[in-house]
Formats: sequence, C-alpha cells, structure tokens
Amino acid sequence: MDYREKIGTKENPLKLKTPPLSSEYTMHVDEKDGEDILVCTVGKTILHYQLRCLEDAKKMLEDHGDWMEMGSKDEKVDTKEGTFEHWGRSESNPVGGWYGLKKNFRGRFGMYIPPLMEALGMAEITHEKRGNKIRANQ
Repeated sequence: MDYREKIGTKENPLKLKTPPLSSEYTMHVDEKDGEDILVCTVGKTILHYQLRCLEDAKKMLEDHGDWMEMGSKDEKVDTKEGTFEHWGRSESNPVGGWYGLKKNFRGRFGMYIPPLMEALGMAEITHEKRGNKIRANQ
C-alpha cells in the first residue's frame, strides 16, 4: 500500500506523539539515493528509516499475533530480544539488519515507528508512561 500521501511531505509532515503522549515529532516521506524513506524529526534531531519497514512490521506483528513490547533504545544500547526495537535491527528481519539509515541515529525504532503505524491504521499501541506495547490491528 502507498502511504506517502497520508504520511506527508517535508512541507506538510504528519504530526505524531510518542507512545506515552509526552513528546511531539513529525514524519514525512522523502527520497534518498533513489529510494523512498521515512524522515522522522524530533526537535533538531533527524532520523531516517526505510519506508518498507511499515509493511514488514505489519506482517511481523500479524504473524506474532499478540501484544509485543516496544523496547525503544538508542543505536549503541543492546535491546531485549522479542521487542519491536530488537526486531527493527535484527539480522532475522526481512532486510537483515537495521531499518534505521543514519549511522549513530538508527535506533529508537520502537519509539517512532509504532505511533506512525497506529496513525495509518496498521497497528494499535498502548499509551503508558513506560513499557508500551504494539500489536497488529485486529
């Protein structure tokens, strides 16, 4: 499915909130090296993720069939196996590693991708202060 229109552009990005609903950030689609990518802007920090992560994550969550802990971590911090964050950098995912594209800013997949998936109707997430979870829409 093509999400570009719903996600927005640099001039008109999609406004989102982190899972605890404590911080705002934006997401839009752009092109880099001939590929469509997600651009996540958090304050002055800009992260890039492969656009294909949305469909890949949706399928993984459907196959998982239940709630999954998000487990957001920075790139250099080890992740807990079985979390959404761990899957987003695992050699066993469909891209064989990181969905994040900017060196030293490849982490936080479990913080910024789930609210986008929720906004697109692909998944539902919890909105607790800590320990949030995600699952495919039922």
